[in-house]
Amino acid sequence: MDREVKERTILDTFAEDFVNVVEKHAKYIIVSGFVAIAHGRSRGTEDVDMIIERIKKEAFIKMHNDLLLAGFECIQSEYPEVIYDDYLKDKTSVRYVRKGHFIPEMELKLAKDELDDYQIKTRKKLPLTGLDLYFSSIEMNIAFKEELLKSEKDMDDAKHLRIIYSDVLDENEITRIKAKIRRLRLS
Repeated sequence: MDREVKERTILDTFAEDFVNVVEKHAKYIIVSGFVAIAHGRSRGTEDVDMIIERIKKEAFIKMHNDLLLAGFECIQSEYPEVIYDDYLKDKTSVRYVRKGHFIPEMELKLAKDELDDYQIKTRKKLPLTGLDLYFSSIEMNIAFKEELLKSEKDMDDAKHLRIIYSDVLDENEITRIKAKIRRLRLS
């Protein structure tokens, strides 16, 4: 099936600019709604969700300072020690924006369990997006949306991804991931 190359959006550019800094310091994945949007789903969002591998505070401080130099700022605090100790270490996400702007936002969090570690280990670049970014696998996105998130928007995202990847989806992998979600996030 032929697919047109999609036009780049503000979110695309924002995500790639942010990733250009982060990938120098940590492995990352883009997850959630932006995955479906990057595959042509027409729906609004003002943020991109990113999970990075667990890194030590010193490594995070270097990454944060490089993000500042690249024109980003954290909404929660300007102090990287506060961001790490009061938010990230406690498994709370933080949001970065371009200096002087409110949107778009990058919601950043550290991997919190073996499920996030697995997402990062199995990350993929998805050519249909036209973006040079690592995403969690399509199976992972579908499983999270159908098993954990379950909002109407999430179910529509999952349906969209199922249609696009219908010929290559690994249903057994989706089933295994859903079982891990139930064990690690819903118990």
